[in-house]
Amino acid sequence: MVWLYSLTLGLSALLLFWVQPMFARMVLPLLGGAPAVWNVAMVFFQAALLAGYLYSHLSTRWLGPRGQAALHLPLLALALLALPIAVAPGWQPPATTPAWWLLGLLTVSLGAPFFMVATTAPLLQRWFAASGHRDAHNPYFLYGASNIGSIAALLGYPLLLEPLARLSQQSSLWTAGYVALIAGIGLCAIVVLRRRRPSGPSVSDTKVSDTDSSAAKNGGKPEIFNAVSDTPVSDTDDTDGEGRVGWRRCLHWLALAFVPSGLLLATTQHLTTDVVAIPLFWVVPLALYLLTYVIVFARRPLLRQRWMLKLQPLLLIALALTFYWQVNALWFVLPLHLAAFFVTAMVCHGELAARRPAVDQLTAYYLWMAVGGVLGGSFTALLAPLLFDTVLEYPLLLVAACLLRPNPTSTARAWLLDLGLPLLLLGTGLLPLLAYAHLAHPGLALIVGFYVAYGLFAYAQFARPLRAALALSALLLAGFIAAHGEDRVLVRERSFFGVHRVEAAAGGALHLLQHGTTVHGAQYTEPARWREPLTYYTADGPLGQLFAWPPLAERLHRVGAIGLGAGAIACYRQPGQVWSFLEIDPVVVRLARDTRYFHYLSECAPEAEILLGDGRLTLEHGGLAPFDLLVLDAFSSDAIPLHLLTREAFALYLRQLTPRGVLMVHITNRHLDLRPVLASLAADAGLAAVEQSFTAPDQGAGYPVPTRWVAMARAHELLPPPDGRWQPLPTAPGQPVWRDDFANILGPLMRKYGLGR
Repeated sequence: MVWLYSLTLGLSALLLFWVQPMFARMVLPLLGGAPAVWNVAMVFFQAALLAGYLYSHLSTRWLGPRGQAALHLPLLALALLALPIAVAPGWQPPATTPAWWLLGLLTVSLGAPFFMVATTAPLLQRWFAASGHRDAHNPYFLYGASNIGSIAALLGYPLLLEPLARLSQQSSLWTAGYVALIAGIGLCAIVVLRRRRPSGPSVSDTKVSDTDSSAAKNGGKPEIFNAVSDTPVSDTDDTDGEGRVGWRRCLHWLALAFVPSGLLLATTQHLTTDVVAIPLFWVVPLALYLLTYVIVFARRPLLRQRWMLKLQPLLLIALALTFYWQVNALWFVLPLHLAAFFVTAMVCHGELAARRPAVDQLTAYYLWMAVGGVLGGSFTALLAPLLFDTVLEYPLLLVAACLLRPNPTSTARAWLLDLGLPLLLLGTGLLPLLAYAHLAHPGLALIVGFYVAYGLFAYAQFARPLRAALALSALLLAGFIAAHGEDRVLVRERSFFGVHRVEAAAGGALHLLQHGTTVHGAQYTEPARWREPLTYYTADGPLGQLFAWPPLAERLHRVGAIGLGAGAIACYRQPGQVWSFLEIDPVVVRLARDTRYFHYLSECAPEAEILLGDGRLTLEHGGLAPFDLLVLDAFSSDAIPLHLLTREAFALYLRQLTPRGVLMVHITNRHLDLRPVLASLAADAGLAAVEQSFTAPDQGAGYPVPTRWVAMARAHELLPPPDGRWQPLPTAPGQPVWRDDFANILGPLMRKYGLGR
């Protein structure tokens, strides 16, 4: 019976976390690859999970297992009408703020089957609790089995499913899995109805093993353990006089679920924006998040809660000090962020597991967990972008996690120290700023000694939750003051598509447009040099060479560009030419037009047409005349918009080019080798292609950065000839052609790091 229930729960979780990346891939042709797309999708999945848990809770209150089975199995079968899963027809995204549009599309396209799968975990655990099985008093260990299925789907999708199956095939396989789930749930219902006594077993008369005698002595309820000593503690706010869980405890459950859920998305957003924009990286924090549930709900957890409570302050203090010193070493910072997130989630989920109620309150427990999860996700994905111009929710949630640490007995003196010691910590953290003004070359021993003592002082504050939260706030605030003492950021704006900022560089001689860790444009502040394209677009680079190539320059009348940036390429415009920019992010358009920061558009192409919306959709529905040159430069940070590099997209580009037109594709990327992808697309479309990898000999001239471009046309004579700079794009035997329903991003990622052909 345990195996039947475990396998069925594992299958339901596998389906839940399989459909999430699968459907996110389906909507790529509509919204591109912005990290916010995944965050908003996660909010929908959490909300659907909440709805499923609410259904399980209410049906448990109003129906017994027999009535639930009679209702649930027909509803499961009815949801088959919505399968196979596909994007609902007729949905076109709005030009701005598509978050609510995406939530609606998700609801219409896969709401019914996802909702039914989401009901499985609490429903089956409640059935198991009524089965009379010797472990029926404590079915929470089954939650770990379901999360193992989640992790299997999360890791298996990018490694197996995406490289081997088209989206239509994946959807068919998912439908088959859903049918198998119906069968598994039907078998679970049959087993529990056969084993269940006519009146149903109560918690108190359920047979338990010797190893579970403590739970039996506790009225069938798992005892709550002190996180430091692992000894049982009382929970006086557990139930009211009628056995119902009190509001205080319910809100505690909500908070313990809220913080890790919000922190999951905030960590992902911070890492993929400000640390390393690696495609598929969202899988790692989510897998760690699910792993914490597997561990804390296991019958014998591998990691003890008291270990996590001792380790959490060390990681959070180290994290705060990296903010203070602006440490950017990827090999150190990336594991530190992930470790801090994992341990913090372990602390919160460990407290959540330790405070689980008796089985008669199981569905209410999961319902409050789901409420906390959806509120945490909504805070990060929907509310924070409106409130903050940077990913401020990340440190705020770390501070909130400190407030959820176990709270010892309070005294008036303790409360006074809770407020006073963090203030002392803040003042101590600002001492180096004063010292450095008088010490031209402070010794390394002095610096190390100070911060070791500073860290130990901070660590001592984590014995109490309020003091821990204020201490971490003091560390982060001191780091913010230190890092922004000579702030170069002139403006920072946040949109659905990320955080953009304009920075002063080279002593104020340059303005840089940045998205995350990637420069998307630069311009000299000296008026005499306003017309000089910089960075990837320098006159000596591939794009400048193409504009200067006489055979193309003579026939160049209409130019289109997908991606605006700072507008640098506008200064290649010649009199009489018609230019059109297609840009998805309104913040980018606003910054490029703001003459306080950039003058490319105002100086070189003031009458250029700027169309707001996804480039591919705008080309398809915008009624634009064909271009002689189409520049594809639409990467956000190092994230790649897959829908712009597919067979269907290239067919659209060819329709939008004149017969002698040229497609220029910018493929500079720190983490992906896209040349084989472009080679397969060129061969599939019958295009000639040349490439150039450019590094300026003088890195100080024109603020150039290493860049790589690929030029394509219908015939070789329409492209610059191989001349030592331009080279024929190598063929890519074995590289499958990317399509809207098939793309394997893992291949380019592995090739970049020498792990594949």
